[in-house]
Amino acid sequence: MPENKKVWFITGAGRGMGVEFVKAAITEGYQVVATGRNTDKLSQVFGEHDNLLIVKLDVTDPTDAEIAVKSAVERFGRIDVLVNNAGNFYGGFFEELTPQQIERQLATNLIGPMNVTRAVLPVMRHARSGHIISISSLAGLVGFEYNAAYAASKFGLEGFMESLHQDVAPFGIKTTIVEPGFFRTELLEPESKFLAEPSIEDYAERNAQYHAFWKEKNGKQEGDPVKLAKALITIVNQEQAPSRWIAGADAVAGAEQKVAELQKQINAYLELSTSLDY
Repeated sequence: MPENKKVWFITGAGRGMGVEFVKAAITEGYQVVATGRNTDKLSQVFGEHDNLLIVKLDVTDPTDAEIAVKSAVERFGRIDVLVNNAGNFYGGFFEELTPQQIERQLATNLIGPMNVTRAVLPVMRHARSGHIISISSLAGLVGFEYNAAYAASKFGLEGFMESLHQDVAPFGIKTTIVEPGFFRTELLEPESKFLAEPSIEDYAERNAQYHAFWKEKNGKQEGDPVKLAKALITIVNQEQAPSRWIAGADAVAGAEQKVAELQKQINAYLELSTSLDY
């Protein structure tokens, strides 16, 4: 199949990075399935294109995922690239996050990509080719204060993807985890951002600081999502796609610090750690 006839299936296409992923793929001449919960909004954002299919998809609903994939195959005959992009952000100190908030965070950022991937995999296995991309975060590699729920969802996503890689590689299916730093998207807008209700006095001062931080950060993130989308096209077209791609100078710095700290921990307890065999 010619490269520009590849079929991309993108979740969370109506907001943030998803919009730029769709635009970049269409510009490259790919056939694109743009999915989201609000199809009217998707139509307003992208208009009509011969190589674009807009489909309703709530990633937390497995039935939605199956129907969306079926619609994509009926229209284009295959799915070559899946981009698990849909996501949201629940911020807060762990004690102040409710169990329901944590469940909703995991449902969207972890179970959602699993639902869509499960629906797409039979198509890719049959073709003996495909590329599954999941948009994680630096918070999928490094835990941060005020990010317990979000980091849990992204750490889980990365564990899922690393294991999935082993499952599907024999079928010619590639996988890539994308770990962006701060990019100027709508993740911090009210529609995607949910904060724990302050309820414990011990956290009050830091709560005020974080509420101010997220408000100030919104719209001033360092990363350019247009450049990220173009870079993703480059990644997909490589013969040997990376299983993990760190996106953004701030993410690279954070990953390097994580590697250094991990090596330091290994070295500090190496003798004790290696003395545990029978």
